Amino acid sequence: MAFRFRTKYLLSFAIGAIAVIVDLLFFRSTPFFMPLLGIAVIVSISEMASDYYAENKRQKEIEDKFPEFVRNLAGTIKSGMPVSRAIIQVAKTNYGALTKHVRKLANQVEWAIPIHKALSNFSKSTNNGVIKRAVATVIEAEMSGGNIEDVLQTVTESVMKIKNIKEKRKASIHGQIVQSYIIFVVFLGVMLVIQNLLIPYIVKMGENSASYDNPLLSGAGNADAIKNLTEETDIDFRSPNLFFASLGKWMTSLQGIFLMLGMIQGLFAGMVMGKLAEGEIRSGLKHSIILVTMAFLVITLGQGFF
Repeated sequence: MAFRFRTKYLLSFAIGAIAVIVDLLFFRSTPFFMPLLGIAVIVSISEMASDYYAENKRQKEIEDKFPEFVRNLAGTIKSGMPVSRAIIQVAKTNYGALTKHVRKLANQVEWAIPIHKALSNFSKSTNNGVIKRAVATVIEAEMSGGNIEDVLQTVTESVMKIKNIKEKRKASIHGQIVQSYIIFVVFLGVMLVIQNLLIPYIVKMGENSASYDNPLLSGAGNADAIKNLTEETDIDFRSPNLFFASLGKWMTSLQGIFLMLGMIQGLFAGMVMGKLAEGEIRSGLKHSIILVTMAFLVITLGQGFF
């Protein structure tokens, strides 16, 4: 599916930019600074993400309605009606998101455009891989003089089998997707405990042990290394040079490492979910966005409040 930038996306970008400015001015020294920064980014891309998944939903509806259209077309041809008249006849039926494409096909046939050309235009307008493959088979049969009724019947059976396989796979994997979300939530909880409770406790014990001349933890170098584990690093916005220098230091600090770890885990876990459920990595982007957002908000809020 090709992505097209639309003017309306500028509004969400503007709202996100305003949110970032407000966050910098009023929440920089509060625990809400990083979470609000993440929310601003989400707002900026929300319109694009909404359109992307709306188009995905439309494509799935088109794919679901296509077997019904082909079945009706094959039945009409079987009754003795020519292919061109059959297309015009079945175009009167409502096929949901596929309706406008079918009616466009019927209009082209009425305008005396060759059947194979009209069908080719139909498959291109739907921009659906399954329909493109099916229509290519029908076109080959029509141009070679084959029995188009039998071809349509075979195409219908093939598309229905593909649809049933996808539905069975999605149903069988649903429980695993729920388990993956639960596991990820537990993973975030464990990370919060390790970063904000366990590591500070170990550091405190190390400092106490160092003060008693513990042979394993004694020495100024070891004591300084232990303190650096929990040292907070703030991002400096006073100039571009200071910003990038402080950002690099923050990303290599304990705060940045835990945040990147959680977000990377969420990104790839979501892609795996999409691949298992629908056979496409891009289908997992919605899971990735949800998990990455969860990781960012939970970890940054935990870092801010603890």
